[in-house]
Amino acid sequence: MQEKRPMGQSRTIQTKLVLPPDTNHLQTIFGGKVLAYIDEIADIAAMKHSKKAVVTASIDSVDFVSSARVGDVLELEAIVTSTGRTSMEVFVSVHSMNLLTGETKLTTESFLTMVAMDENNKPTPVPGIYPETEAEKSLFETGPERREHRKLRSEMKH
Repeated sequence: MQEKRPMGQSRTIQTKLVLPPDTNHLQTIFGGKVLAYIDEIADIAAMKHSKKAVVTASIDSVDFVSSARVGDVLELEAIVTSTGRTSMEVFVSVHSMNLLTGETKLTTESFLTMVAMDENNKPTPVPGIYPETEAEKSLFETGPERREHRKLRSEMKH
């Protein structure tokens, strides 16, 4: 039987300050910078879960909901929400906070697929997961639908 670990064990949180070099002419953070942060935190969450090196197989969706400005703080949170044989789906949410006013808002949500790699850089099996909180249950239960959507998207490419 496949080993299973609690989803929360992969939870990873990072805080980043939005600095002028990270922004465009509107003084809002570059989307590419946010994507780099998302990819990094997804890697960490997947490695925490699998105890293996990982690679990004796909960024399945990215929704830029609002922008963050110079001086805002970004709080990124990632969690493994679904697993396959060697792959892990990771959900990342990004909130921005204006430290002067205290206003917090959702800026970005994303799902990524990460693949665990062995010492020969070949895909290797990962443990399953199980949810513990209501939020985790919601993400976990909708995982098969997202997996099917990824499969359909992949078939459309060819």
